[in-house]
Amino acid sequence: MFVKELKKQYDGKTVVDGVSFEIPKGKVLSLIGPNGAGKSTVMGILSRLIARDAGLVDFDGKDIAKWKSKELAKRLAILTQTNNIQMKLTVQELVTFGRFPYSGNHITEEDRKIVNQAIAYMELQEFEDRFIDELSGGQRQRAYIAMVIAQDTEYILLDEPTNNLDIYHATNMMKIVRRLCDELGKTVILVLHEINYAAFYSDYICAFVDGKVAKFGTVEEVMTKETLSQIYNVDFEIMEIEGKPLSIYY
Repeated sequence: MFVKELKKQYDGKTVVDGVSFEIPKGKVLSLIGPNGAGKSTVMGILSRLIARDAGLVDFDGKDIAKWKSKELAKRLAILTQTNNIQMKLTVQELVTFGRFPYSGNHITEEDRKIVNQAIAYMELQEFEDRFIDELSGGQRQRAYIAMVIAQDTEYILLDEPTNNLDIYHATNMMKIVRRLCDELGKTVILVLHEINYAAFYSDYICAFVDGKVAKFGTVEEVMTKETLSQIYNVDFEIMEIEGKPLSIYY
């Protein structure tokens, strides 16, 4: 999967400008950058939630716009920042939605098996009959991830999955992201504001500034004092923890 020369305008203002990069298969790629840098817009274009004005999103050798929605949903899953479902749903009912691209409303025994496996993988068995709106923020995020696991796609797109979570639950969420890649073989693309989460749990980072790619590369290539200072316009120092470059800014 790769994007080439993506462009997007709102009210005459260019918010994504000539963005090109390749998404490494079977890896975790984080999109970072200041507010308004274009990273969430790019994520929306990747998932077809936002129409591009120009450029290409190549998905398995074909323009993503030409994929049938049902077939694309078997290959790519997206969780946005706002996942507020108004229906009164239990955890099991929510996770079952992940099987919709395969079976529609006619859930099979195989579907139920996959749903139960996803719930168990996210350690939600004791909550499976609880309603979503009765869960804590961290538990709710895990339920949505279980739904994505049940969807059984090769690519998973997560737009700020740590948003509104405290440090404990945000860290656990990033550990889950890492497991999705390492244990289940998923390719994960996520938008993050916390650059140290990106550094510690990603394989690659794509940094945006003013709607353009400022730097794309491995964690080590992007997480440098010079690059981060240029992107965020503040002073940075870099230290290593467990072999990962982490930042302090001031």
